[in-house]
Amino acid sequence: MKRIERKPVLNRRQFLKTSAAAVGGAVAAPLIITNSALGAAGRAPASERIVMGTIGLGGRGRDVMRSFMSEPDVQMVAVCDVFKNKREEARKQVNDGYKNKDCQTYIDMLELLDRPDIDAVLIATGDNWHSGVSILAARAGKDMYCEKPMSVTIAESRAVAETMRRLGRIFQCGTQRRNVANFRFAVELAHSGKLGRLKELHAEQAGIGHEYDTVLPGEPEPPREEFDWNRWLGPAQWRPYNQKTPTRGFWSSHWDFSGGAITEWGSHTADLCQWANSADDTGPIEFWKEGDRYLGRYANGATLVLRTGLRFGSCPVRFEGDEGWVETGDSGELEAHPKSLMGEGKFEGGYPVGNHVREFLNCVKTRQQTISNADVAHHSITACHVANICKRLGRPVKWDPAKEEAIGDEEANRLRSRAYREPWYL
Repeated sequence: MKRIERKPVLNRRQFLKTSAAAVGGAVAAPLIITNSALGAAGRAPASERIVMGTIGLGGRGRDVMRSFMSEPDVQMVAVCDVFKNKREEARKQVNDGYKNKDCQTYIDMLELLDRPDIDAVLIATGDNWHSGVSILAARAGKDMYCEKPMSVTIAESRAVAETMRRLGRIFQCGTQRRNVANFRFAVELAHSGKLGRLKELHAEQAGIGHEYDTVLPGEPEPPREEFDWNRWLGPAQWRPYNQKTPTRGFWSSHWDFSGGAITEWGSHTADLCQWANSADDTGPIEFWKEGDRYLGRYANGATLVLRTGLRFGSCPVRFEGDEGWVETGDSGELEAHPKSLMGEGKFEGGYPVGNHVREFLNCVKTRQQTISNADVAHHSITACHVANICKRLGRPVKWDPAKEEAIGDEEANRLRSRAYREPWYL
């Protein structure tokens, strides 16, 4: 991605001891230390807080930001979005939450990332920007919680994983079901051997319509202050502005901006199947289509089944072994055979993000790897991307998960990456 110049980064204690203004329009450190700064009212002392910014402020971004703000050791100080109305709504959310007027807004994430007082960022942009902002944040010395899916192509998620390892940054992909009790219980059953040898791992894909490459006709661009079309496009190929393009109903089905139905939920469900199959460092070795399902066979003989029609709410999974099976989803319901596998397991519905957020914050402090770190998330989303390659080519694909390349198939290998629009690059 386009490089940004690094400035010396002050830690939180150093920042509180100086009256110099932070880079990018931040307010100078306070000369009067308030009770809030000292940790009153259940807040951690300012010197112990993780200072954060949020990039991407749609409904999901504001929801996860709210979860971060509920943690006593987080101070959200900046928000960034290309849409003015989203910036203003998020700034109000932050200021109302802290009962102050300190939150700064940005159109350009590079300005937010250039602030030395910010330790970590929440990235909740559209899929097109997840990898790029993660890499830019790491180069700026920030840790990050990045919404799923972590990439639009295999090359992008590989670049994210390599960047995090090289720069020593903490990365948590927003695959929060790894920290939700009913999903953890199902995975533990698979790991325990009580299901026997795993045969099939079923991952629900989203009900998104046909993926396409349509370019809509051009319309007059709004002023940059209202909406920055150029920054929204980011590394995607240039096209004229059309008000429908930046709506989720359009871009989430467009190959330039998303992986469509498979990556939308597969980034959660295939991820859980990878985990259940103890395949966090690998993936299937061949992919093919049967009816409306896309299947991937692992070297251990188990099969990943990307499909629709499972039960129990959104993002359900089903793990089948030769001695039993378990199925669960966002409703919190869980069914297993034999029924004795259920034990006393009772779970609440929904998919709370709080435990996943808390784990990320703990890892920021300890510098330990998160459960959805960049390497784990890369291998999970790669399984989805190769299934998409199979889908786009309309034929089976043999895959080498160690080399991350299709075997003897240059056409498939070309789909591992996409052309970037200048000045952006991996």
